Amino acid sequence: MTDNIHSDPVEETTPQYAMSSPGSSFVQIKHEDLLFYENCGGGSFGSVYRALWISQDKEVAVKKLLKIDKEAEILSVLSHKNIIQFYGAVLESPNYAIVTEYASGGSLYEYLSSEQSEEMDMEQIMTWAIQIAKGMHYLHAEAPVKVIHRDLKSRNVVLTADKVLKICDFGASKFLSHTTHMTVVGTFPWMAPEVIQSLPVSETCDAYSYGVVLWEMLTREVPFKGFEGLQVAWLVVEKQERLTIPTSCPASFAELMRKCWQADPKERPQFKQVLATLETMANDSRLPDQCNSFLHNKDQWRCEIESTLERLRKLERELYSKEKELEERERRLKLWEERLIERSNMTPSPTSLLMDRTNISPVSRSWKN
Repeated sequence: MTDNIHSDPVEETTPQYAMSSPGSSFVQIKHEDLLFYENCGGGSFGSVYRALWISQDKEVAVKKLLKIDKEAEILSVLSHKNIIQFYGAVLESPNYAIVTEYASGGSLYEYLSSEQSEEMDMEQIMTWAIQIAKGMHYLHAEAPVKVIHRDLKSRNVVLTADKVLKICDFGASKFLSHTTHMTVVGTFPWMAPEVIQSLPVSETCDAYSYGVVLWEMLTREVPFKGFEGLQVAWLVVEKQERLTIPTSCPASFAELMRKCWQADPKERPQFKQVLATLETMANDSRLPDQCNSFLHNKDQWRCEIESTLERLRKLERELYSKEKELEERERRLKLWEERLIERSNMTPSPTSLLMDRTNISPVSRSWKN
């Protein structure tokens, strides 16, 4: 076990488990050494429970899995104050699990949905934006192995008791050195277009997701609220739609989000650049008043987001109607074909066949491509 993985002492007799990646090993925890409490949410590929690690007298989070896979390998080499701390794993079939620190504040998504979030100000948003960016910069540029998270979203960022943000749930992650071709994972509203399409990706796919999380903190709204995953995928990829940035949003925040949402991954910022931008913004003496005014006047700009959602719903309805027209056209073409086959079996005259075609043609005279 590498020294930088665990900040808390662990009994020397605890067995170690070595993984395939250099430097990755972790504590093997017995299932009977865990006392489970309530279910506190679902991560990718597993349910998460609050539990007591009995021998260490420590409150932990336990993610139950069907098997131990790359998430344990990834977590075992990570050590950063804004990345969830990994304690070990249960390797006993069928009780496979990953054990991490427990963040009692719940997820950022839950916080932003609560009344407590109405008290957020520019200082809080800036602090959290920097913390997430530092965690992501560590994954991309400072960790022993570069990691693409691929599923950064507010549900995968948790709050400690003292309101420090930590990035968690690495079930969808990949070591950057292993492959850059990804399968569809994550949640569509947060996913970069290339991830949605299962195209080769770079670490800037996480910058796209970061822009969505920043939008969530500023608006306290659910991205693409009311739309199903595949609908969002169609809007983002085919229609180049992005979340609405209200006109009164401070320009520096708006510009940062737009850069994160560029269609071309090469045009998006690295997290080193994001941190530099945030530092510049933090030193702007005018920004706090602008940002706080924006945050506290949500009633004045929320209609802009609603208006966009209604436009997108109308667009989706029009697409659905067009699909139904095409289905009906296809049905009538098939009927026409069946009738022609039926008539040909009866060896009809050319005149009767022509009349039949004229009478039941499925292609409406009013059809326009």
